[in-house]
Amino acid sequence: MNAREILGQLAGGEISIDEAESRLSLAGLMAIGEFALLDTGRQSRKGVPEVVFAPGKTTGQLIPICEGLLRSTGKAIVANLGADQWEALENRFPSQLALASREAKTMVLRAAGGEPQRSGGKIGILSAGTADIPASEQARIIAEEMGCEVICSFDVGVAGVHRLVKPLGGMIENSVAAIVVAAGMEGALPSVVAGLVPVPVIGLPTSAGYGLGGGGVAALLAMLQSCCPGMVVVNIDNGVGAGATAALIANRCAAGA
Repeated sequence: MNAREILGQLAGGEISIDEAESRLSLAGLMAIGEFALLDTGRQSRKGVPEVVFAPGKTTGQLIPICEGLLRSTGKAIVANLGADQWEALENRFPSQLALASREAKTMVLRAAGGEPQRSGGKIGILSAGTADIPASEQARIIAEEMGCEVICSFDVGVAGVHRLVKPLGGMIENSVAAIVVAAGMEGALPSVVAGLVPVPVIGLPTSAGYGLGGGGVAALLAMLQSCCPGMVVVNIDNGVGAGATAALIANRCAAGA
């Protein structure tokens, strides 16, 4: 059912305003050729914008996908870009390029009116080491695009755990609603943080590491085995998932829901 049919039902008194709103949010789909079906209603339905996962897509697919999102939502967020894909988007969308982090391999394109609305939500992001910053930055970008204020502190891992005291205290004083903690190697920092704070912690294992359990495997397993309640874990290098989860928590808190 398309939007016109839903509005016709509303005008005819067949459905309520609340029902029409619900159906319209589910109707937010856009076909791009035969290779993509965009969820253009995701932001209004779920509070998380559509994020384009770049790996496996050709530039001939990626560019029309971004064009479709810009037309329908005013914004396109593309994650995990390769070098050729990055160059293609820069060349095609020079005036829409609002935010670009090569470190995080993430780009935000915006049309007029695509700026995020401030939600009042606040989150913190900690990285155990400098090598964990790319995943942390991806989480930051997603949370900010969802309207959150983000407080970051990097390189505060357990090899020098005294570095954690000041930034963590600042986050609690600023009333963050959730904290993303990115860590590779042995992945210990999220458990330490979860044992100290009264807010949810999202463990973000990164692929920083080497030898047995390298590539993020040891970090992921360590976080899954944590005995600290109040901590959940996303997949290796999944900054998008970590940032979105933290922002959903913070935005609900800000809304008093």
